[in-house]
Amino acid sequence: MTAAPALPEKPKGKRPIGWIIAAAVVVVAIVVAVIVGAVRSGDDGNGSAGAAGGSPKTVTIGVADKSLGYWSTYTKLAKSKLDVTVKLTNFADYSLPNPALKDKQLDLNQFQHIQYLADYNVTSDDDLQPIGSTAVYPLPLYATKYDKPSALPEGAKVAIPDDSINQARALLILQAAKLVTLRDGGSAFSTTTDIESSKVDVQPLNASQTANALQQGSVAAAVVNNNYATAAGLPISDAIYQDNPSSASAAPYVNVFAVRKADKDNATYLALAKLFQDDSVQKAFKKDLPEAVSRDESASKLQSELAAVEKDAKAAKQ
Repeated sequence: MTAAPALPEKPKGKRPIGWIIAAAVVVVAIVVAVIVGAVRSGDDGNGSAGAAGGSPKTVTIGVADKSLGYWSTYTKLAKSKLDVTVKLTNFADYSLPNPALKDKQLDLNQFQHIQYLADYNVTSDDDLQPIGSTAVYPLPLYATKYDKPSALPEGAKVAIPDDSINQARALLILQAAKLVTLRDGGSAFSTTTDIESSKVDVQPLNASQTANALQQGSVAAAVVNNNYATAAGLPISDAIYQDNPSSASAAPYVNVFAVRKADKDNATYLALAKLFQDDSVQKAFKKDLPEAVSRDESASKLQSELAAVEKDAKAAKQ
């Protein structure tokens, strides 16, 4: 039987290479565990870390007036105060931001009042929810050649938005200006079929086209939503009549931040909605839109108002 080969003598004073490798692996594992723990401590369990409640650090908000300066103040403050990067997506058509929110192309939107949101939810069988308020905007009747409603000639063409909610509000404004009379005094759901008598020729147009129609001279006057008036450069001095944004009846016309129902308690989204009330944002907002009346309403109050308006909307559609 052959003798087993002699093993080389262990070097004195040195650790085996296997022990060194094992120790290195343990150190690396500890470092990785510490890093993972630190990351997870700011994570909501879905891979998104953030300031308030562990929601995403980048939040997309759909708006209709991205070019106005107050949004720059708002987005900078969101980053400095909440460590949230706000990405604004602008929409020129009111019919698009709610479907985009429903389809998760957006995290929130801020372009509509409660009345519009209620009508959308009822019509689309959706359940988007308001979580914060911004302001009530007056809805003015503009004219470039006339200085008061009574100066409009008999049969003059007057453009109004054709979407159901803004159309109803516009008709109520024309009635208050003594240009039309509506059946049963009108309501938040009136349409042109409810006009019983009229001094003017009411022309429903896409809301985005009302300012253009006035400026091109195809109508004598037009009810123009705030953001479209701003985009078209229509001065508020051309407004010859408007409703009162401070009145109690203006509650359904409070503009809101809206989210999907599943996100109505999301801490980051609630913080972003509340951020609009910060003094620096309010100062910039009033500079951009001095005619708007700021409102600071709780999410619960807004949601209660929405539920009440949705009930009325369902009854009106039956």
